[in-house]
Amino acid sequence: MNTLFNPENTKTILLRLDNLTETSEAKWGKMNVGQMLKHCQGPLNIALGNQVLVTKLNFFQKTLLSFYKPVLYNNKPWKRNLPTAKEFKITTPQLFPEEKENLKLLIETFSKKTDVKTWPNHPLFGYFTPEQWGQMQYKHLDHHLSQFNV
Repeated sequence: MNTLFNPENTKTILLRLDNLTETSEAKWGKMNVGQMLKHCQGPLNIALGNQVLVTKLNFFQKTLLSFYKPVLYNNKPWKRNLPTAKEFKITTPQLFPEEKENLKLLIETFSKKTDVKTWPNHPLFGYFTPEQWGQMQYKHLDHHLSQFNV
C-alpha cells in the first residue's frame, strides 16, 4: 500500500503536484485547482495538530463513519464526490502558487515524521495507526491529483 511515509511515494506525489497549473481542470467535482490545493491541506493539518475540526457528530453519524473508516486506507480508490467535513469545503478563490507551495511544505513535513508512534485521534474517525495515517494521506492526495488528471 502506498504511503506518504515511503520517500518514493512522497516523491511521486510531489512530482504530480508539479504537473498542476493554474488552468488545470477537474474531471469531476466543484473545486477548481486552487481550491483543491487548499482542501488537501486540511487532513495534513489535522494530522500535524495544526487544525481543529469543530464538526460534531451524533451517535448515528459516528456509527456510520466507523463502517466507512477502513475505506480511507485500503487499496481501493476513493469514489468521486464523497462528502467532506465543512471545514474542508473550500468555496472561495485561492491563490494557486501560494496554495501549491503550502501543500508541498505540509507533505514534506508530514512525510518526515516516520518516527512518530502516536498520532492524534482523527476528530471524525478516531484512532489510526501511524501506517494508516500515512496511507490515508497518500490516498487523499492521489484521489485529488487524479481528479485533476495528474
